[in-house]
Amino acid sequence: MEPLDRPVWASLTSVHAELALGDALARCYRPDINRFASARDDGAEALAALARLVRPAEPVFVLQVPEICIPPGLAAAKTARGVQMVAAGDITPEAGPETVLLLDDGDAEEMLALATLTEPGPFLRHTHRMGRFVGVRIDGRLAAMAGERFRFPGYTEVSGVCTHPDFRGRGLARRLSRQVAAGIAARGDTAFLHAWKSNTAAIRLYESLGFRLRCEVNVAVLRRDAGVD
Repeated sequence: MEPLDRPVWASLTSVHAELALGDALARCYRPDINRFASARDDGAEALAALARLVRPAEPVFVLQVPEICIPPGLAAAKTARGVQMVAAGDITPEAGPETVLLLDDGDAEEMLALATLTEPGPFLRHTHRMGRFVGVRIDGRLAAMAGERFRFPGYTEVSGVCTHPDFRGRGLARRLSRQVAAGIAARGDTAFLHAWKSNTAAIRLYESLGFRLRCEVNVAVLRRDAGVD
């Protein structure tokens, strides 16, 4: 199976192994990093290992191309369909009036606040440590950001793209997405990303940047089943 078919597993067992909890059958990100988890495969042992990683009141997100098998003891709080897109060629930065800044731990509180407001996907206090994040400040405020999420040999995901409502309509998401994708290409990786299948506006934006549809993906939020310890 292609690593892109199970990008969470590919990431947790390679570049992000130091951010992972679990074993050779199933892994998840540390609870301060992200909520994604993955089984190695859909076998009974791997699914049981995945279930053991899910704590009460702490659901996990599963994202993969194959249909998601729900392990015994877990239940799906939400399921959805998304798309996976891959850069078809080099994507170059785009100039603009605002300076693009590299974000770090000193920006963590503002990054979390912006992601909580705009909901680009699961984003926790240390999610920014998954990769390189850039942003734009306007009048001292973090107006927009974009960064990297899943990473494994040859590929890095563009993620966390969001703009504060006060600063939309300026093309910031487009500029920052290009900036992140260009940085990924500069180190020899191929950029990829995910979007909800229903988010046609985002899909059109990414197509205009040079991303092409690879496939649809399955997404599920899994929690411990009621009555199961």
